[in-house]
Amino acid sequence: MAKNRKEELLGLLDKIPGKVGFYYKNLITGEQWGHNANLPLMAASVIKIPVLTEVFAQMQAGCADRSETYRIREEDKLPSCGALNYMHTGLEVTLEDLYTLMIILSDNTATNILIRKFGMDAVNSRMRQLGLTATAVNRLLFDSAAAARGRENYITAEEIGMLLEKMYCGTLVSESASQEMLHILQNQRLNGKMPFYFKGQVKIAHKTGEDSGITHDVGIVYAPQPFVACFCSNEVDVPQFESVIQRGTKLLYDMQVSE
Repeated sequence: MAKNRKEELLGLLDKIPGKVGFYYKNLITGEQWGHNANLPLMAASVIKIPVLTEVFAQMQAGCADRSETYRIREEDKLPSCGALNYMHTGLEVTLEDLYTLMIILSDNTATNILIRKFGMDAVNSRMRQLGLTATAVNRLLFDSAAAARGRENYITAEEIGMLLEKMYCGTLVSESASQEMLHILQNQRLNGKMPFYFKGQVKIAHKTGEDSGITHDVGIVYAPQPFVACFCSNEVDVPQFESVIQRGTKLLYDMQVSE
């Protein structure tokens, strides 16, 4: 039965026009497989996981304090996802507020503040130290001039899966940092993709990403045997691929519970 569900999911992924990357790993048995899992793809908001990692690494090193404050300026505000864009100019927020909003509401204003504060080079260096070769922050969000020059942020499904596995194992930065990062991801408010069929009955620590022709959802599903699932895509029909994310996550969960 499990083999049939795996083949069904791989068949669904294979039929999607565009660029699709997928990675799965059972965090108990170690079973792993994927579909174009090492294909570099434009990251959209999934790049916020590497940024979060660098923030926690610098806090762990004593180079930053979660209680330090930042006053939101008008020029900081970015459209679309998040809350800070809608708050009054001059609002004082903590570093902890910024990295929490960056994940649970995918706040773009918070993200760019953090990228400027901690540095693209620092994030990328951290990723290389962790063994990730393709994942990179190459520009701020909504930097149309940089995008026009071909500078994009990149991930692969497997590399983001590696970060999530390290969090689960308590080895990403430190055990306490890993646990806090997982707690933030579990508080995700954007739950229309991987969690869709579970209606809050299954704990999922995850991060979404969206842009034109792009939709991602990557995370840990706390099934009887917790597993990593990373669904990533560029140049796709977004509603079509999101239905695959929804169905695919349920198939992965049912591989265990229906045995």
